[in-house]
Amino acid sequence: MTKSDDKRVPALRFKGFTDEWEQRKLGDITKRISRKNLNLDSTLPLTISAQYGLVDQRKFFDKQIASKKLENYLLLKNGEFAYNKSYSKDYPFGAIKRLNNYKLGVLSTLYIAFKPVSINTDYLEEYFDSTKWYKEIYKRATEGARNHGLLNISPQDFFELNLSIPNNRIGQERISKILKLLSLVITLQQRKLEQLKTIKQELIKRVFSNHNWETVRFKDIVQLNRGLTYHPSDITNNAGVRVLRSSNIQNSKLVYNHDDVFVKKNITDPQHSLRQYDILITAANGTVSLVGKHALYLYDDENQAGGFMILLHAKNPFFINCLLDSDWYKRQLARLITGGNGSIGNLKISDLQKTLVKIPKDSIQQSIGTTFYKLDQKIELKEKKVINLNNLKQFLLQNMFI
Repeated sequence: MTKSDDKRVPALRFKGFTDEWEQRKLGDITKRISRKNLNLDSTLPLTISAQYGLVDQRKFFDKQIASKKLENYLLLKNGEFAYNKSYSKDYPFGAIKRLNNYKLGVLSTLYIAFKPVSINTDYLEEYFDSTKWYKEIYKRATEGARNHGLLNISPQDFFELNLSIPNNRIGQERISKILKLLSLVITLQQRKLEQLKTIKQELIKRVFSNHNWETVRFKDIVQLNRGLTYHPSDITNNAGVRVLRSSNIQNSKLVYNHDDVFVKKNITDPQHSLRQYDILITAANGTVSLVGKHALYLYDDENQAGGFMILLHAKNPFFINCLLDSDWYKRQLARLITGGNGSIGNLKISDLQKTLVKIPKDSIQQSIGTTFYKLDQKIELKEKKVINLNNLKQFLLQNMFI
């Protein structure tokens, strides 16, 4: 692939392709679909998921939103496209997807449906996965033309969208082929990731279903402390000490955020200081479902636990971290968390300390903890791989199209 500075060609293109791209209106290379489901050829109501494409509405929403009378809905065939004018934060100009997973389906007439006529269908699908078409929608549906969550763009204006495309099918096919191949690799890696996560959950269920272990109180195997309470006047710039809060726990991992709070060092206390392999738990939050979430602290930086957090120190932290992923912990949270219904959810250290838990002997704790820690590392590596592949896909989408 080579880069080009020419505005009439994409920033990134295959070697040997030097011709300028042509500009075509969407209506010149596609045909609008207005066929109705008059004979009830399909009873499958579709919806557009920006992430998954055109999917079964009943499975996606766990209920049917569409009317029970589907005769006046649009009938869409496999390989045809639909534009959902609903916008969101991640998809500010709606989403355009191709029907891939079903032979037939029906859509509300609020959608704009069409099929390719004189353009490679795979190329068109990949093009609409990029954001290059946003600027054309923006010209025709500005901020002031939004209505009840829908972009106010007529079918006539929609088919006036200008697209820059390779002037031969070979160029279109080359671009779509590499992007499709990359999508396949991403899908395969995502499946492997989900398999690893499933294996972990099944192992945790089996390991912690052993009832022959010794019963102890939670306080006998861990040390729990509430985090640092500070005042607004204690906050300083990022030259101070970072305070880790609930927002730093994301997907069971501790992460640093751009809006983290830093406090003056003279107000910190050793009992609130995090040591490597400590566990941080959300003790209080306005969103009750976030109370109890936890993460293993893998850094060796000088950080403090925030006032709404519980700092957990244990002899076998990897084992305890697994324990907090088990059904036992979920049952304790359901029993111990107070608040909700508009008030702040709260998990008291004293309540958690008194809970009874079954544990194996020390050597087995270490073995279990190490096994799951290594499995977590594999999962993290796979997650990073999926993220990197998705980033590569987005880079290509933004640079192989105009």
